Amino acid sequence: MSLVVFVLLPGVHLLDVAGPAQVFSTAADFGQPYRIEYVAERERVPSAQGLPLIARTGWPELSGDDLIVVPGWRTRTLGGGPALGHAGSEWLRGHHATGGTVASVCAGAEALGRAGLLDGRRCTTHHDHQDELAARHPRALVVRDVLFTADDRVVTSAGIASGIDLALHLLAVRHGPALAAQVARDMVVYARRNGHEPQSSAMLRHRSHLDDAVHRVQDLIDGRFTEPLPLARLAAGAGVSERTLTRLFHRATGGLTPLRYQQTLRVERAEHLIGHGATVESAARQVGFEDARMLRRLRTRTPREKAGEPSRRPTPADG
Repeated sequence: MSLVVFVLLPGVHLLDVAGPAQVFSTAADFGQPYRIEYVAERERVPSAQGLPLIARTGWPELSGDDLIVVPGWRTRTLGGGPALGHAGSEWLRGHHATGGTVASVCAGAEALGRAGLLDGRRCTTHHDHQDELAARHPRALVVRDVLFTADDRVVTSAGIASGIDLALHLLAVRHGPALAAQVARDMVVYARRNGHEPQSSAMLRHRSHLDDAVHRVQDLIDGRFTEPLPLARLAAGAGVSERTLTRLFHRATGGLTPLRYQQTLRVERAEHLIGHGATVESAARQVGFEDARMLRRLRTRTPREKAGEPSRRPTPADG
């Protein structure tokens, strides 16, 4: 069981807490071993939106698999806002030193900075506070115009709703992009990535639509992409005809067929295996190809095609 501990400071923004908490709570609903706790220096914590929160006091003992999240709070300046006390800062440092991950949302980066966890590391915060964060912590490498950063188990995100992106990123790192996509779909949010970075997986890249039939088919393909998946079987799972599924899938994913989507997942997995020392032949077999010829052919596609963006309009015959 992994513990996710939210550290609440006075004036905390509700969405900074609720967004990431919902991500991990939904992951737990899908069978992942997460338990959520809320801690603060005082039992009753006023929120920026007027709803008081109740938290346990005292700093729990954690393992390396546990996660600390410091949500942001309402403040005009980081220096003039609430501050985590010495014991809390020591607790943050100690958790990171023993292999744990520490994360922040919005102004929560200030608490990490005061604990010395931003020194020499990439980080970010709400755009209103980026200049002050850089001035207050000159050894920190403040990155602008990104949703979140991750550097040596210190993960920071920008303002308010970006805490959801941060939490989905952590799920993808810990459990793979299929779970992150499943949680994002259940929450009816798009699993966004930082604009200057490539999408980490087609499982996330092609989930920004709201077509439930296509999502059901993607769930099936995501979990079994190494197996033969005839179009008729996928269509039956979605409760539509093969022709209708091809049309819906093409529209929802920006031009893919189910077969092309499955091939994209296979190639991405094969590239990962090859990058970790597998031969092309071995990688091809592990991802479901009968031999390496098809994998070699798919790997020679244009960058646009390899990203899962077909250069022509597919037909139902494409599968």
